[in-house]
Amino acid sequence: MATITNTFAGNPLDRASDKRADPDWIKSRLDDPGSLAVAIWNGRPLVEDAPGGEGAVRIAYLPVAMAREVAATDQRALFLGLWQETAVFAVDLEGSADPADGPLSGLGRFEDLRGIALRLPGPDAAILATAKGVFEWRRRHGFCSACGQPTLAMDGGWKRICESCKTEHFPRTDPVVIMLPTLGDRCLLGRQAIWPKGMYSALAGFLEPGETIEEACAREVKEEAGLTATSVTYHSTQPWPYPSSLMIGLFAEVSDDNAVVADHELEAVRWFTRTEIQAMLRNEIPDAKAPGAMAIAHQLIKAWAEMG
Repeated sequence: MATITNTFAGNPLDRASDKRADPDWIKSRLDDPGSLAVAIWNGRPLVEDAPGGEGAVRIAYLPVAMAREVAATDQRALFLGLWQETAVFAVDLEGSADPADGPLSGLGRFEDLRGIALRLPGPDAAILATAKGVFEWRRRHGFCSACGQPTLAMDGGWKRICESCKTEHFPRTDPVVIMLPTLGDRCLLGRQAIWPKGMYSALAGFLEPGETIEEACAREVKEEAGLTATSVTYHSTQPWPYPSSLMIGLFAEVSDDNAVVADHELEAVRWFTRTEIQAMLRNEIPDAKAPGAMAIAHQLIKAWAEMG
């Protein structure tokens, strides 16, 4: 597809979702000695150094039999999809003891996904984000939201079913609008007090029930900066597994420049010219820094800067 691929997007696996509901097919792939597995321990993926140096890393795949043994139960397994004819699973490992110091010694190391995202090949980052997102959902849905009883993993880990009331639960994705307000040759950025000193970013907020993407964008621009959006243009999206969001990147043309901090989430808003943004991206403005390149906010800001 001709589209912008942000970090964590572009998963190359065939999800084979039509196969998930067949427990015999899933078991046959789990029993297949050629199947592979991705290990995630307390949200951190198992990786190894990649050729090329300069800190590059890649997924450290395991034989699925080894991963199942470490996990001790197939309830922690997730069918990620097919790479050609090879089934790829992920296993969710928990506990205080690092498996890389035990049963997985010498096979890689567990690292924070956010910290290594830009050092991974893009497809690897997308695969790991998929696994992390589903496992974050799994940890929050061990019990049925309808009756409170335990749930069991089904459909290769993509569904949980309540043992008591039979309610089915599926992974959720929370849509977030993230927008760059613009007015002519200027754009507006905001900052939160908890961010690194001098960092400014795009505005953002969760899409609420009963809203279109455009309506949510306009509401958030008004709530956070007191501005009225007159048009909304789509840029791209980014899966964001912290824990389960889809970031919807937008440009929002506004009616005037009377921006004020209108939301308790921000401590400041500031207009920047396109020339200033270009300088910011080169780290040439001492008191204003752009978000890191992993974030869709960075890509929004960069794309706008290149429009001039």
